[in-house]
This record gives sequence, structure tokens and C-alpha cells, in this order.
Amino acid sequence: MIYRIILLILTIGLISCGDESVPKPKGQLTLEYPNATYSTLKTNCPFTFEVNEFAAVKEKNCSYEIHYPKMKATIYLTHKAVSNNINDLLRDAQKLTYEHVIKADDIVEQPYINNDKKVYGMFYQVGGNAATNAQFYVTDSTKHFMTGSVYFYAKPNFDSILPAADYLKDDMRRIMETIKWK
Repeated sequence: MIYRIILLILTIGLISCGDESVPKPKGQLTLEYPNATYSTLKTNCPFTFEVNEFAAVKEKNCSYEIHYPKMKATIYLTHKAVSNNINDLLRDAQKLTYEHVIKADDIVEQPYINNDKKVYGMFYQVGGNAATNAQFYVTDSTKHFMTGSVYFYAKPNFDSILPAADYLKDDMRRIMETIKWK
């Protein structure tokens, strides 16, 4: 009887032994986006700028929504006329950015100055799980003021959206750097 029990235990032990299970290596999500190709967006508004041909553009009263369906993101551009209210417009643009300070890890300001085209502004990089991770404003200080911000249609998780966020930051900078007032 003892012989049978020992034989049964040894048989079960031999059958149950197999290859050691090895944890899977950490995987990296690969998100590939097409190389950006830009063209000038001709508008009836008092400005033009270059936009990525990968995006779909909607315009309403000189405000734009630049949609990136594969990234589930949109860049919103709003144009306002300056009429002795430049300080209010600047304050509102800065206030909009700093409302994200609660969720943001940091906010990096990058001034933009192009004296030849009379375009002056600020680009904001918002780090962390904020609703928007990039915003900007540009103005000529006398007639035109434009703000831009990017929003994703997903719960903010900076690590997950980082590749798309970097891609869209480049597009936002391109808009900022190519804007021409009419």
C-alpha cells in the first residue's frame, strides 16, 4: 500500500513537472504616424497657416478644429480681433493654461518672436495628466490674437498618449511658426 502511494506521488510529481514559466518581457507599444506633410490653408479669414495634410480641418467664423481621428485628438484654434483689449486677451490665454496646474506636473513656457511677420506669442508644454498637454497664443499686438490647444478624447494618461502628444506638439508649433496675418 505504501509502495503504491509513493509510486502515485512520484508519478504525479513527474507528470506535473514541465518547463519553468518565464514572465513575458516588457513590451513597448509601437505607434507609428505618417511623416507630416504640410500645406498652406487658404482661408477667408485675416490669416493663413500651414496644416498637416493628415488632419481634417473644420472652420467656423475663423475658428478651427483640426481633427486627428486616428489619434483621437483635436487642435482647437480661436481667432479674436484686438481692439484695445490685448491685456485682457493675454490674461485669458494665460489663465486658460494655468487652470491645468492642478493636474500638471510642470508647465514650460517657450516664447515665440518673429519680427519679420509680426508674430509674437508663447508656447506652453504642460507635463503630466492634464486635459491638454500643449497650448499657445500668437498675436501681432494690434489687430489679431489666436489661441490654440490640443485635446484628446480619452482619459488623460500622459504615458499612453506621449507619442501622439509629441506629434501634435510639432503640428502646433508649425501652425504658430507659419501664421501670416493679412
